[in-house]
Amino acid sequence: MEKTVRFDVEGMSCAACVARVEKILNNNAGIENAAVNLATQTVQFETDLRDLEPVMTQLGAAGYPAKFASADRPMQSEVRELEATEVWQRIVFAGALTIPVFVAEMGGHLFPVIHDWLHGLLTMRGLWVVEFILATVLLAVPGREFFQKGIPALMARAPNMNSLVALGAGAAWLYSTLATFVPVIFPDGALAVYFEAAMMIVTLILLGRYFEARAKGRTGAAIEALIKLRPETANQIVDGEEKTVPIATIRVGDVLRIRPGERVSVDGIVIDGNSLVDESMLTGEPVPVVKDIGDEVIGGTINADGTFCIEVRATGTDTILARIVRMVENAQAEKLPIQATVDKVVGVFVPVIMAISALTALIWLLLGGGLSHAMVAAVSVLIIACPCAMGLATPTSILVGTGRAASLGVLFRKGDALQKLNEVTTVAFDKTGTLTEGQPRVVTIYSQDRREALRFAAAVEAMSEHPMARSILREAAEQGIDIEPVSDFKSHAGMGVEGVVASRRVLIGADRFMQSRSVSIANYQARAASLAQDGQTPFFVAVDGEMFALIGVADPIKSGARDVVTQLQNRGMRVAMITGDNAATADSIARRLGIDLVESEVMPEGKVDAVIALRGNGSIAFFGDGVNDAPALAAADVGIAMGTGTDVAIETADVVLMRGDLNGAVAAIRLSRAVMRNIRQNLFWAFAYNTALVPVAAGILYPGLGVLLSPVLAAAAMAFSSVFVVTNALRLRNYTAGRAA
Repeated sequence: MEKTVRFDVEGMSCAACVARVEKILNNNAGIENAAVNLATQTVQFETDLRDLEPVMTQLGAAGYPAKFASADRPMQSEVRELEATEVWQRIVFAGALTIPVFVAEMGGHLFPVIHDWLHGLLTMRGLWVVEFILATVLLAVPGREFFQKGIPALMARAPNMNSLVALGAGAAWLYSTLATFVPVIFPDGALAVYFEAAMMIVTLILLGRYFEARAKGRTGAAIEALIKLRPETANQIVDGEEKTVPIATIRVGDVLRIRPGERVSVDGIVIDGNSLVDESMLTGEPVPVVKDIGDEVIGGTINADGTFCIEVRATGTDTILARIVRMVENAQAEKLPIQATVDKVVGVFVPVIMAISALTALIWLLLGGGLSHAMVAAVSVLIIACPCAMGLATPTSILVGTGRAASLGVLFRKGDALQKLNEVTTVAFDKTGTLTEGQPRVVTIYSQDRREALRFAAAVEAMSEHPMARSILREAAEQGIDIEPVSDFKSHAGMGVEGVVASRRVLIGADRFMQSRSVSIANYQARAASLAQDGQTPFFVAVDGEMFALIGVADPIKSGARDVVTQLQNRGMRVAMITGDNAATADSIARRLGIDLVESEVMPEGKVDAVIALRGNGSIAFFGDGVNDAPALAAADVGIAMGTGTDVAIETADVVLMRGDLNGAVAAIRLSRAVMRNIRQNLFWAFAYNTALVPVAAGILYPGLGVLLSPVLAAAAMAFSSVFVVTNALRLRNYTAGRAA
């Protein structure tokens, strides 16, 4: 049986590293669908292997130490802060070595007096020896990582960013070292040193990594904010006494007291007291919710004013908050389809850049540009083409976008739903509980004995989970009718239910259910049609094979549903409704909502066919909330479940709306468009940057303008590219659901 495994992986710095790690894993028999997230430094894959130590050893040997991702591992912001601190220490050391060399070389060029003073003090050869010592220490200590990781990757024919930096800085150092100690091998005019270039390359790239680590530490801020909502302690009541205990000691069934202003410790049911609870951290809804005895409360929400006691129903990883965090993390670990194109490009990008660098040097030599110019151009090409920005373009946007979505009450359970939702052309809704309140009321009862009809119907419907069943039970309770025991209960999905009540066989359901059981409904059909035209759903009740009653149930349309339909249509989308309800009732609801496409009297399995039929030439999103919606949620290109729906629907969906608010549908689509637009901006920058600057680094502007890009400027530009991509993704943290997409 395959399981999903996640590793924390160290040492990944660019898209080439991502490709290397994925290739190593996917080449192992028993591992499939390995997907690396460069922004979180994790890899997720499916496997049936029990022992994964050899796999981790293999990754470590390739320069990417791996370990199992732990639920209690440090937060990304903490990891990045530690990384940034470590890199900063290396920058300070590198800067102390680089600044004297940079001032000596560049200052000497700009101010002849400095040049004459240094050469008079140390001689030119003596100055170069000092620069050699400082450059060698820099490359061996703060710059050691580039060589430790880059050279083995190069030898394994899987070059990455570290390889390019090692080649570029190493080439500048080697050229300068030979010029210092073996000058006779150089032709006239080629004797020069570039120690400052080698040192600045390393220092600037380290500086870029520092800013990148600081920026990436903020990409997971939204989901980390959710994690921090979990209280550390709880007020437990044992034998009438209250004591404060660590949250880890709480077990299902314990009783906890929640005081005003405190966060609810874990998921539970209110058993005493009442209050207003702020659930905005989960739903994005700012209005507090009234909680009374019997109501569910969720760990991490805030008790506004009253005091109440709860019986614990879920702890630890079983709580709703933990499930939300897990869903978002899984979505962040996945790759979007657009990333496949990036991976293909990166797979050949680094080798091609190395070839361009070598070709650049050869062309400069053939054209008589000299060994010095050839080296400068070749090194610049290597440095400026590092594919860091390419590797970060997609995962950083996903990380920030899904985190922001979670804070707005929109949970992307699957990462690729971000892209698929952006491509949706048709939106289909289930009716009950999605477009309507899902809390229908009994409006009409046609029967010679209304009370007896309710008694039979309520007894059987007490065994059903259908929303309409609850309306009948509510009506029976209001009429003071006790629920009698039922035997031989059977549920016929999309048709109706049956059971034996007081030795009598009771059927309740749609007209097709009665017809399938040879129950004549001729005397009730006209009344049923009239109820349907009035927006009521007719339910036929038969006792011992004979019609006994007709019950009309109406489910109010959700406020704002019409506006949501209009907004989607204004965005050029087709809006449809798929329901098991009869055609007349469905058409009545559709008319009031402005929906043109209606698929009614659809069985649960038929909803899949309806989704496929409505797809047309585009892709389709399906909104539902019930158990019977699960097949359609799975069949749609994007399945979207209401967070107020059943667990089955939520677990099947790609996206979950934590509010029972249809406006979440528009928010989800807008957010997907915002994220995809952000990804396209990042990819454009990454690819356009390399496409435009590689020729410049190679010296294409030199013949006409005399411009030759310095390796130092190339290193600065490369570092800026990565920081730009991460910073652009961070703009999504300020996304608001009301913004036009």
